[in-house]
Amino acid sequence: MTDNDTEKHRQTETDERTVISAPGAFNRQYQDRLFKAIFGREEHKDWLLSLYNALNGSSYTDPSAIEINTIEGIIYVTMKNDISFLIDSQLNLYEQQSSYNPNMPLRGLMYFSQLYQKYISRQRKDIYSCALLKIPTPQFIVIYTGSTELDDVKELKLSDSFEVPDTSGRFEWTATVVNISKGHSRKLLEQCPPLRDYAVYVSRIKGNVAAGMTKEDAVNEAMEYSIEHNLLNGYFLEQKMEVLNMSLTEFDQEEYDRNRFNDGKEAGIAIGIAEGERKNALQNARNLKYKNIPVDIIAECTGLSVEQVNAL
Repeated sequence: MTDNDTEKHRQTETDERTVISAPGAFNRQYQDRLFKAIFGREEHKDWLLSLYNALNGSSYTDPSAIEINTIEGIIYVTMKNDISFLIDSQLNLYEQQSSYNPNMPLRGLMYFSQLYQKYISRQRKDIYSCALLKIPTPQFIVIYTGSTELDDVKELKLSDSFEVPDTSGRFEWTATVVNISKGHSRKLLEQCPPLRDYAVYVSRIKGNVAAGMTKEDAVNEAMEYSIEHNLLNGYFLEQKMEVLNMSLTEFDQEEYDRNRFNDGKEAGIAIGIAEGERKNALQNARNLKYKNIPVDIIAECTGLSVEQVNAL
């Protein structure tokens, strides 16, 4: 190897280390998550079909029967982790989530309304026609990889969000959450090797982080393990840099989401405490005013203004 070749090799290694330590540099405005890269791309329809068969107990063998129709313009987060597709007159939405979200049925309803609009427009059907329009049957699956303990399968219903309880079932929408975190859904993972390999990779990263590794070391170790064990039939070796950058960017996003949730929770608690203190001060002022205590003294004792006390 010449001196120039050696220098180029060193530069390449430096560039790769830069990529790994600064994943944000490769983060497009909206970047696919690893789940979508594995199951939502045209070249991976066989993996998506395997997932569909495992979830539905079916035995389809022709990947070309799948028509992927994910709406790229519908953005809820900075990274896309949803896959929508048609097969055998069924409209499917698969979404991966690393955090538990009780609003999944509402989000699914909003997404499916866009999918049905797209479908009706493409079929050139008239929604105002006197004839009944036939549309694909919907199915909404959430693949869960988080740390919150959930059953292997959990159904979330839109009616849980209704301000006025309604158990009639007249207006319902369901999100089926499938937990593939470590120790869960073993039978499903056995039936779908691509999902099993994905789950192993994700679980290994989480385990490494829990053991005290940095996020970079955690992802790199999981990557080397996946390559060594030929997970996803060599996909991790073939797409190593893309997977590394997606994984690190996902890690940063999940950390940001957790911090945002905790900050919001703490802010909510603080607001609740302040609101409770205000209501308590108002009630005390009313009691003192009822006993004809001078307004200025009430204001001084309760911390309210004279105007607030007079308004009671």
